[in-house]
Amino acid sequence: MKNDVYIHPSAFVDNGAKIGKGSKIWHNSHITASSIIGKKCIVGQNCYVDGEIGESCKLQNNVNVYSGVRLENFVFCGPSMTFTNDLNPRAKYPKNGKWISTYVKEGASFGAGCVILCGITIGKWAMIGAGSVVTKNIPDYGLVYGNPAVFKAWVCECGEKMPNDFKVYKCEKCGQKYKKDKLKVEGIK
Repeated sequence: MKNDVYIHPSAFVDNGAKIGKGSKIWHNSHITASSIIGKKCIVGQNCYVDGEIGESCKLQNNVNVYSGVRLENFVFCGPSMTFTNDLNPRAKYPKNGKWISTYVKEGASFGAGCVILCGITIGKWAMIGAGSVVTKNIPDYGLVYGNPAVFKAWVCECGEKMPNDFKVYKCEKCGQKYKKDKLKVEGIK
């Protein structure tokens, strides 16, 4: 432990990486020099981090957060999910650091095995189902899944699914209140 940060002896943390107090970096993970990891984060086994991670985020095992990816606070990344940063990768034609950014807002959750294409924004408290391939922006509180991922419903901040026919909704689990006319999805009526 250094500065209230736990780094497993098998992890690789390059000089220059910034890791917030109370964070934990587990077995065989690689944190690059340009990485920023906020306070109280958990980076699971065998993760690769070269992006920016907010506070209280959790990356399960085998998650990749490449350069150009920014996660706000309280983001959950399920096992073996990955972000991308290049829409047309070619080994012969390197991008030389010209990556396409991806932005994940507060509280979004990603199920196991998701693939998130670059250049999109994931809304706050959105939920992406396991195995989904996300190819376009996801609205705040949107539940999406599939390949490609499509909008299925609204979810509360606590993760409970909202009924499709609500106008005003109060979650029985956490007490949050929502007005449907304040929630928006492009292309959905």
